[in-house]
Amino acid sequence: MASVVEYKGLKAGYHCGYCDSEEGKVSCGMWAHSMTVQDYQDLIDRGWRRSGKYVYKPVMNQTCCPQYTIRCRPLQFQPSKSHKKVLKKMLKFLVKGEISRGNYEDEPMEPTMEDAVAGDFGLINKLDIQCDLKTFGDDLTERFESEEKQKGRSPKTEAASELIQSQAMEEKLGSGEPSRPVRAPPAPKPGKGADLSKPPCRKAKEIRKERKRLKLMQQNPAGQLEGLQAQGEPPSLFPPKANKSNQPKSLEDLIFESLPENASHKLEFTRFLCSSPLEAENPPNGPDCGYGSFHQQYWLDGRIVAVGVIDILPSCVSSVYLYYDPDYSFLSLGVYSALREIAFTRQLHQKTAQLSYYYMGFYIHSCPKMKYKGQYRPSDLLCPETYVWVPIEQCLPSLDNSKYCRFNPDPEAVDEGRSKDPDRLQVLYKKAILPYGAYKKHQRDPAEEAVVLQYGRLVGQRCSERMLLFRN
Repeated sequence: MASVVEYKGLKAGYHCGYCDSEEGKVSCGMWAHSMTVQDYQDLIDRGWRRSGKYVYKPVMNQTCCPQYTIRCRPLQFQPSKSHKKVLKKMLKFLVKGEISRGNYEDEPMEPTMEDAVAGDFGLINKLDIQCDLKTFGDDLTERFESEEKQKGRSPKTEAASELIQSQAMEEKLGSGEPSRPVRAPPAPKPGKGADLSKPPCRKAKEIRKERKRLKLMQQNPAGQLEGLQAQGEPPSLFPPKANKSNQPKSLEDLIFESLPENASHKLEFTRFLCSSPLEAENPPNGPDCGYGSFHQQYWLDGRIVAVGVIDILPSCVSSVYLYYDPDYSFLSLGVYSALREIAFTRQLHQKTAQLSYYYMGFYIHSCPKMKYKGQYRPSDLLCPETYVWVPIEQCLPSLDNSKYCRFNPDPEAVDEGRSKDPDRLQVLYKKAILPYGAYKKHQRDPAEEAVVLQYGRLVGQRCSERMLLFRN
């Protein structure tokens, strides 16, 4: 199936969600009625990005806050000290119920709805930038438990497999349409359940036993693995090959650390296809889950606390946005979800070698709250003129001096993927597919030609020949 898009043209002089300028935003956009994963891969490699079915591209040399496409290289990624701090904080909370009392404001959520749609195409008025999970749990959990009682099944054991089938939830979280406020259940109140601010009461003997288990898990030499399992300890998802006490822990070591049986909390994940303009594909040489758009749900003790939206494409996992419950901000769910998505990309790469990048949306150097994306190293920024990737370290000095920069060090380099033969651009007109060379013979409006040529220049030659540009 071919991609079908409807180009909306240039939109200038509207509100920017990053610098709060009332008339500084400038971008071009199109509505994707359907889109193949390869076409979207090629588009984001030319600076485009989607929010629901709307696909937009900032006009970099005109907009108030230039937005540079950024990608991380997961195969070489090493978590920083701050990343390890977040992962260890999550582990302590899951094992002992400990809650860090640090400042969470300096750990931005990655990436939020604000990053995805800030001001573009008026979507800022449709989508709640804060958290759409505030009433989500109450509505869905009550409905789900009622259904499960009627079926005679336990809600807790069936939650992951049943709730993900909710078509209503898919439409609310992934379509770009107005979403109903959704709220996750708040932490239990005193007298009605466990107090999340305190570790559960346990005997000193149990605490000593748990500390011993944790110490063994941290050391975890090969000879002790069987002993851990004999005590009922779940085996690690990544069993150690040798004693690596002198080596730094990998991202997988930190994320998939085994928990004791009496852990205070349980964190679970589900992933499933969601509503999107991207057409799902399952080629034999692709990842087991196939290509397309997915929701990743984060369940804490049977409660949904975050939903990440990702696109799995031929060369990358692209993070679209994250919904989260601010009641759990102390867990830095944005950073945590980004690290899990990086680990997930590495996992997919094991079968699909060309899938080796993690796209984080836009990097905005002029906006302090968006600069944190540069902390996921190594990473690259996309040159806005030649569309080649340049290591971020080489880009930062130029960005310190100017908002808009050409990153390609070769002054003679040009956009190799530019539209070189616009007559071959494919047009869908009156239910017929024809090249632009034939279509323009029937058009007398000079403005029509300018719009079509602008579209071809922005999407590039390959996409212009594959995608169908709807004209009426």
